[in-house]
Amino acid sequence: MRNRLAGALSTTLVLLAIAVPALGQTTPLEYHIDLGDPAEDLFHVRLAVEGLGTDNDVYQFASTAPGTYQVMDVGRFVRSFEAFDADGAPLETERVATNQWRIADPSQVRSIEYSIAETWDNPVEEHPIYPMAGTSIESNHLLFNPHAVVGFPAGLQDAPVHVHLEYPDEWQVGTALERADDGGFAADDYDHLVDSPILLGELTFASTEVGGAQVEIYTYSKSGGVRSEQLLGSMSEMLKSAGEFLGELPVDRYVFLFHFEWAGQTAGAWEHSYSSEYVLPDIPFSERAGAFITDIAAHEFLHIITPLNIHSEIIESFNFEQPVPSAHLWLYEGVTEWGAHAMQLRSGLTTIEEHLETIAGKIQADRQFRADYSLEQLSLTSYSEEGQRQFPNVYQRGALVGELLDILLLDLSDGESGLQDLLQKLMRYYGKGRAFPDCGFYDVVAAMTYPEIFEFFERYVRHAEPLPIGEYFGTLGIDAVTDARGQVVRFEIQADADERQLMLRQAWSENE
Repeated sequence: MRNRLAGALSTTLVLLAIAVPALGQTTPLEYHIDLGDPAEDLFHVRLAVEGLGTDNDVYQFASTAPGTYQVMDVGRFVRSFEAFDADGAPLETERVATNQWRIADPSQVRSIEYSIAETWDNPVEEHPIYPMAGTSIESNHLLFNPHAVVGFPAGLQDAPVHVHLEYPDEWQVGTALERADDGGFAADDYDHLVDSPILLGELTFASTEVGGAQVEIYTYSKSGGVRSEQLLGSMSEMLKSAGEFLGELPVDRYVFLFHFEWAGQTAGAWEHSYSSEYVLPDIPFSERAGAFITDIAAHEFLHIITPLNIHSEIIESFNFEQPVPSAHLWLYEGVTEWGAHAMQLRSGLTTIEEHLETIAGKIQADRQFRADYSLEQLSLTSYSEEGQRQFPNVYQRGALVGELLDILLLDLSDGESGLQDLLQKLMRYYGKGRAFPDCGFYDVVAAMTYPEIFEFFERYVRHAEPLPIGEYFGTLGIDAVTDARGQVVRFEIQADADERQLMLRQAWSENE
């Protein structure tokens, strides 16, 4: 039996459109989405709307989405597109770009209807969409990333959104979105909708409380071999350490969405402000698998720092029409990767030796990428082919820069304040509703800390000077051991470290 609540809304939506005299910022965009026959691999979308003017004559599909750093061109998956007046008569439309359809007389529009293919079963050769950022329709579950299905009329990106999905009654639904009174899903605007993936189907569920926030886990496993309660068992200590690292969570509720089926070469996870989504192979659960998944989840979970509470105006007002890169990918991804490992070190989940082994691995991985390609250049070219080739290094060199920045801050403050403290300070100063200037962030951080920090950014983020690994770790009484070519291969903790080195090492690890 299918959930007919959303289907029954089609008539209601027409009446709503007739009753509203003009579309304003407080009038939600009402989307009804029918999955049809799962074998079709199509979403059938209907937007009931009126009051459109000449500024709203283009219907926009996403060219990219926050946190993907890739060209997506969702319009490539549209299979039909029509607009209708109050009598149900078709209006003239024209495709004017890959992701745009123009409506000849928008003032007459009462509904916009289109079908769009799911991305998993409709691969494209150029700019393939990451599986965790795509869509999948199957008989027993649905992976729904809103940007890959829903567009918006130009000029109405900030309008409230209601989405009504038709799905079987017995399915569970995992999403950070709140239920509307009519049974659909409510979002503040299009950006909020895109920030909130939905996993539906034959799912398992588990929950806990962390730092005053409700944390929920929804899991689809094709074989049934991975369950939410198993994942919660593996992740509980990590979640506790994250709460300690942050002091308290800046959200009231957080949702993990796990999908275990993917058999392709590219798998992974995608962060959001109030949730994160994971597309991974469906392997039997084990202690080792749980540890691997927890390590990935630690990174994604810490994205509640960035971009939710620390982000530039480019993220604040995202451009879905044309990809616009931020210069601070090193912060969003690199520092988050640093934090995922630092919090486990400081809570005792990993030892100093294990942490140093991770750092040594990232140093070696960094050598596989262009040494002259700075982190800022990587950020600003992330949508280009060359930038995409260098992109994985943000998790290597970006994390190393975070590690060194932490050590430098601790050194300058005599062990009183490191990068963890700076992030908390930035969260308090900015928070969800206030963006930092993309072009002036280095100055902002230097003003909040020390002049030396600006020089650090100039040398190791804006430019690509060799990272001072040995020098910085030396302040902690830790030797960076090099090979014949002078490349760091491992670390050794000095047995005869002096008083200051021991003090800084204690502040750095909080685990001695």
